[in-house]
Amino acid sequence: MTVYIGNAFSLQMVQDEDLQHVRFHASDDEAPDLSGVVSCVGHADTAAVLGVECARINVTLVRGDRMWVAQLSGGRLPEGSTTLPEGFRFRWVLVEV
Repeated sequence: MTVYIGNAFSLQMVQDEDLQHVRFHASDDEAPDLSGVVSCVGHADTAAVLGVECARINVTLVRGDRMWVAQLSGGRLPEGSTTLPEGFRFRWVLVEV
């Protein structure tokens, strides 16, 4: 089982035979514990704000994998952001296969 953190989710991240097993759990709570997760956050400023590595990698989730998706709301992050500006927030969605 691998746990990822990303800033977006695509159905292309799941093999066709596993699509019926995908579950989503939305949470407006604080950020989950991100220790030991594999980053697939492809936006440098978002990665900086989240405190994770920026890694534009291809991900294929298989059964048992999880992915925390940090969905940004409030607009586009200003270039060079290292903290979340006022009026912005992350909505956390856990994707489980």
